Amino acid sequence: MACRQLWASRAASYLRISVFHRGFSNVIKDFKYVDSHEWVKVDGNYATIGITDHAQDHLGDVVYVELPEVGAAVTQGGSFGALESVKATTDINSPISGEVVEVNEALNSSPALVNSSPYKNGWIIKVEINDSGELNNLMDSEQYSKFCEEEDSKH
Repeated sequence: MACRQLWASRAASYLRISVFHRGFSNVIKDFKYVDSHEWVKVDGNYATIGITDHAQDHLGDVVYVELPEVGAAVTQGGSFGALESVKATTDINSPISGEVVEVNEALNSSPALVNSSPYKNGWIIKVEINDSGELNNLMDSEQYSKFCEEEDSKH
């Protein structure tokens, strides 16, 4: 077994690939990301917002989600809620400005959806976008993956 792992490591080194699993293994190609680890999925003039797989992995088990009210205004980079986990409490920042048109009420009774399904069932809010030009300030999946890689290498 050890010989097989040594061979795999040498082969990976030769091919310049990593054999270690990354903590941010789940990044969705068509989403946009911010350095505070929120994602945005755009559908016309509306955006769905949540936290990334990388963020939920570092937070640990989420036990409470503070949601904004429908109709509340959110601004790009501004806090609109909070997540409480077994490890920490952190603000949730909006990747884009707009008006909250829907909140994920399921998170009130099942906050762990943020952990088990951060990109599907664990979404946090839906927003009507004020300025689609703000999307140009966000990272694509490749940029976000590289950002996470660099961030993790510092720890």
